[in-house]
Amino acid sequence: MDVLEVLNLGDVAQTFSKMGMFPVFDLAYYIVSILYLKYEPGSVEVARKSPVASWLCAMLYCFGSYILADVLLGGCPLDYFQYNSHILLASAIWYLVFFCPLNLFYKCVAFLPVKLVLVALKEVVRTRKIAAGVHHAHHAYHNGFLIMVIIGYVKGSGVALISNFEQLLRGVWRPETNEILNMSFPTKASLYGAILFTLQEAHLLPVSKSTLICLFTVFMATTKVILTARHSHGSPFVLIESWVCHLLFGSPLGGGEEEHHAAPAPVAPVSPVKTKEEFGEGTRKRKSKKAE
Repeated sequence: MDVLEVLNLGDVAQTFSKMGMFPVFDLAYYIVSILYLKYEPGSVEVARKSPVASWLCAMLYCFGSYILADVLLGGCPLDYFQYNSHILLASAIWYLVFFCPLNLFYKCVAFLPVKLVLVALKEVVRTRKIAAGVHHAHHAYHNGFLIMVIIGYVKGSGVALISNFEQLLRGVWRPETNEILNMSFPTKASLYGAILFTLQEAHLLPVSKSTLICLFTVFMATTKVILTARHSHGSPFVLIESWVCHLLFGSPLGGGEEEHHAAPAPVAPVSPVKTKEEFGEGTRKRKSKKAE
């Protein structure tokens, strides 16, 4: 007998998987996404000087996953912009986050208890997007398991995979922030989630889609809330990844990520120009020689 049936969780998972995302969950997704945009250095100045560029960046933060997935599947990258209600809602959030008088809206949503709730709701949307991406790719390429993983991964990662392009809109070029090179927890979790949903879609994972959506959502929301509350950018996968990479690729155990991010301390060049104290000392020596 299925354990989930004994605990009567099957109906709960089914109901949860069919719950609509608009407007509550999508609202939280847009708020947190644009909140992260405002955290980017220089984003406030860009919003003041060029509101159009800032708005485009906000739309990429909210809908970048749909745009990239449509491009990969041969669709129109502007297809999602036909949903006027989503565009208007995201635009309203962008305006409130950047231009609300006295910064009141930003202060409210950035307040940690409120932010933790919004972060949890955002992970509900992320899981749905991963599952929807895998399902969409499955219909287009029935046996293309790798394509299913890629589309699910793209749908879950959001703007992270095209962050360098988004930075160009703000006049910034930082190739070292490429998400493929330095994968954050949401990006890694989206990849692992896409693999799980692909296995489920191929009937290789003995669990229903609704149950998998429910369990993966709980994992994502719980982990992201804990990381946000601790102001941590770590990942619960680090230990497992370290051992796997050590066994398969000979990578050093532990500290790999820190060493990869650590940059050598710049050596201050020795200036040949004399300081004010050196000039004063030289002047005093010349005066004393003349006196002699």
